[in-house]
Amino acid sequence: MVAGSSEEHCTEETLRLAYQVGWEVARSGAVLVTGGLGGVMEASSRGAKEAGGLVVGIIPHEDAYHANEHCDVVVATGIGWARNFATAYTADAIIIVGGGAGTAIEALIAYFKGKPIIALKGSGGYADEAAGRYLDDRKIVRVLAAGTPREAVALALKKLKEKEGNG
Repeated sequence: MVAGSSEEHCTEETLRLAYQVGWEVARSGAVLVTGGLGGVMEASSRGAKEAGGLVVGIIPHEDAYHANEHCDVVVATGIGWARNFATAYTADAIIIVGGGAGTAIEALIAYFKGKPIIALKGSGGYADEAAGRYLDDRKIVRVLAAGTPREAVALALKKLKEKEGNG
């Protein structure tokens, strides 16, 4: 899953990095899950589609037409921002690109579930704040810091393989 800034909070650099993360997810053969709207969600979805990948958008609205045009599968939840639980539960790992409060919520949900979380350093917002740290004193999983989109996807896949080996 890619989580990050909505369109009104994105810089051109954040969008560029999100596109590259989506591209790398698709090139790895993984399915991209996002919140299905604009900003980082749309840029990563576009990257995944242009690399031949499958994109799932889980949107807060009750009508699918609200999703960005790059989503292959739209889950129209109709539950507002509570959909952050659905996106975080659906994903096997989360890559944070930029982001604010909504991104932090998704990361914290993934954290409680012990899912791998990777923050793309240099993308701004919550990603830069969370990179390299635990999100509370329980130390469930450390948010890994990645310097590039390729490294972020590689770290997510590596952590998933490690988890499978232990599960």
